[in-house]
Amino acid sequence: MGITVESLIKRWDGLGVVMSHHSETDTWIFVALHDETLGRPTGGCRLKSYGSPALALRDAMRLAQGMTWKWAAMGYGYGGGKSVLAVSGPLEGEARRSLFTHFGRLLNGLGGAYSVGEDLGTTRADMSFLATVTPYVAGAADGRQPPDPSPFTAVGVHAGIVACVEHLFGSDSLAGRTVLVEGVGGVGRPLALLLARAGASVITSDVDEDRARLVAGECGGTAVEPQRVKDTECDVYAPCAVGATVNGATIPGLRCRIIAGSANNQLETPEDAERLHERGILYAPDYVVNGGGAMAFGLMEEGITDETELKTGVQRIRSSLGDILREADAADTSPVVAADRIARRVLGRE
Repeated sequence: MGITVESLIKRWDGLGVVMSHHSETDTWIFVALHDETLGRPTGGCRLKSYGSPALALRDAMRLAQGMTWKWAAMGYGYGGGKSVLAVSGPLEGEARRSLFTHFGRLLNGLGGAYSVGEDLGTTRADMSFLATVTPYVAGAADGRQPPDPSPFTAVGVHAGIVACVEHLFGSDSLAGRTVLVEGVGGVGRPLALLLARAGASVITSDVDEDRARLVAGECGGTAVEPQRVKDTECDVYAPCAVGATVNGATIPGLRCRIIAGSANNQLETPEDAERLHERGILYAPDYVVNGGGAMAFGLMEEGITDETELKTGVQRIRSSLGDILREADAADTSPVVAADRIARRVLGRE
């Protein structure tokens, strides 16, 4: 028997789930609220087609739990929450606005129990429109335009890569280091440019191979085909596209020393963290290193709007990750285990 909405809710350790159906677009809406220990559940809204409502709910729950650990690991006063709009197909124009109007009214009904931001499948334009319906759009207080989180996510991943390089090689310089950026879209491209400016040799890859070559040219680097990513030699592999690229099938062939990227759920299974540790590959837990966008929204909620100040705040990921890596070394364990342990301490669960 496949998973069902009922079975998922029964075994989930979160606070609860709010469900709605928008009949005009045949869209299932899920708001998963995982934890409020540190503050109001806050996380992005994902718009995607799924095979069933249950699969959409499972994604929302998994992402909401990830937000709990992300906020705790960064030491920010927000809780874990995530929303999913499970559309039946492409959605544009009036139909899309109708869906976000319905979603905004749902958030108003929750009265501030959840604050939303941009995520996979949603856009800055979606968030700008949503902010006309509800005040619970992160970073849009006082009539401000909701920001694009991608550049801030890229700054955070760059800071995480620097932390890993310093930890492993004893120097924070990226000069002479080779970084393979897989996925050069909203986060991967600005990350690749930051790395090139810091002196790294950049290799790009993307399912859109023309885009990979274009970004490689901007960075003075090279591009490789997607099927060659896993066996390309580099110092740092930065997955910035889909998740689960680090798994039992790919780990034995990886030719990198560090994995640090923006993709969510880079490990296919929890056991993959130990497989990397056994191979001596330093893994930056994704929910820590990709937290720059969320951190920027948190800072905006605190009233910080200057872009330079926001990026400076996001760069604190470097010190947070450094603490995690040192704790992992001391315990001779994976950084994932150390990050979870630190997050549990912050949440009062140890």
